[in-house]
Amino acid sequence: MTVVTISNELGSQGSLVGELAARALGYHLADQATLETLLKDYGLVEFHEEYRSMPGFWDRFDAEKQERRETFLEMLDRSLQALASHGDVVIVGRGGFAVLAGLADVLNVRIQAPLEKRIQRAEDQSLGSEPGPAEGAVKEYDQLQKDFVETVYGVPWDDSKSFDLVIDTGRITPELAASLITQAVKALPRAAEGAAAAAGLAVDKVLATTVREVLKCQTEHA
Repeated sequence: MTVVTISNELGSQGSLVGELAARALGYHLADQATLETLLKDYGLVEFHEEYRSMPGFWDRFDAEKQERRETFLEMLDRSLQALASHGDVVIVGRGGFAVLAGLADVLNVRIQAPLEKRIQRAEDQSLGSEPGPAEGAVKEYDQLQKDFVETVYGVPWDDSKSFDLVIDTGRITPELAASLITQAVKALPRAAEGAAAAAGLAVDKVLATTVREVLKCQTEHA
């Protein structure tokens, strides 16, 4: 089994690349909606919605809310690990590359594009009706992602050293990007015996069952 994580910038078409790669590989796609469904089972709907939609959210936590924040982060990490343990999955976003760093059967991919290109795509997708709002939305989301990954996991959000493959969709089409990921997965050597791997992660049985239900797959990929 192999797991692919995709870290992407807003407007880089990373979600599309992840979808195409999952389809080409015959893997499950675990995107934002998948994680929302998993977290919903643990009563974390409102928290996640507010984090997603409000830049600078972490700055508003006070001492009384620390426990809930820690609960969310713990469940997010456990959900990502459970998805990876299930195997044959492409995980898009939410710091998957940081949570699963160093695992031999995980391919960490970053999808990026020049800022000007991402702003243009945001305008085309009606994220902003004119250059000003679109530019602001892209930069604001970049900062939100950067703050989340670097504050929570203590690793640079955009450092190429954290990734096995970096693709610039300013020049590479989503279809070609997906093809490159597929080739990289197929070329990935099998994890050496005793090496840390997603397949060996200890996962709560209840959470593992929930993952199988959400992915609609009872197969244990090996």
